[in-house]
Amino acid sequence: MRVVIAEDQALLREGLARLFRDGGHEVVATRADAEDLPATVAATLPDLVVLDIRMPPTFTDEGARVATAIKAAHPEVGVLLLSQHIETAHAVTLVAQAGFGYLLKDRVLEVGDFLATAERVANGGSALEPRVVAHLVAPVHGGQLGRLSERERTVLELMAQGLTNTGIAGRLVLSERTVEAHVRHILTKLDIPESEGGHRRVLAVLAHLRAVHRIP
Repeated sequence: MRVVIAEDQALLREGLARLFRDGGHEVVATRADAEDLPATVAATLPDLVVLDIRMPPTFTDEGARVATAIKAAHPEVGVLLLSQHIETAHAVTLVAQAGFGYLLKDRVLEVGDFLATAERVANGGSALEPRVVAHLVAPVHGGQLGRLSERERTVLELMAQGLTNTGIAGRLVLSERTVEAHVRHILTKLDIPESEGGHRRVLAVLAHLRAVHRIP
């Protein structure tokens, strides 16, 4: 996997580069800001871009805006946004695209899981920070999410994180048949047509969550 890293904190930037290299991947470029990142991506065409959501000069949403531009110009390039804080608006808007992930920075410390997530995003999958998902699927009074049982909300969180039925079964110590039943019930209660594609299923659920929470 060929990776471009954009992070203004030098220690974290170099740490990420070392982590990917130690994992057997090639870091083709590192940047301290997002200004010339689109040009860097166009020149190198990496499999994955890892970038901070808040970067110079304003440290607000430069990374998110550049991520949007990169996905528009190069939809085949995976983009993994990192953030110090939960920022649902950008996360849910962008995760509706294939090959996008959003994690809090402390997840980097879980090296194996972090690299596995990065590889999934580079291969066109999706990944959304579990704490963001938990926030989004909290019961909404009078809304469709309020129809879900506690177990169904847990399954929905894992679906949104990108886990397959097999992965969910392993995480919750359930049979795959039981998980399949939960998924059917979730999709029915949320009025989302069931799809054969796991990734499409996650995107449909997240699109619904975005509409329910009125996130732009």
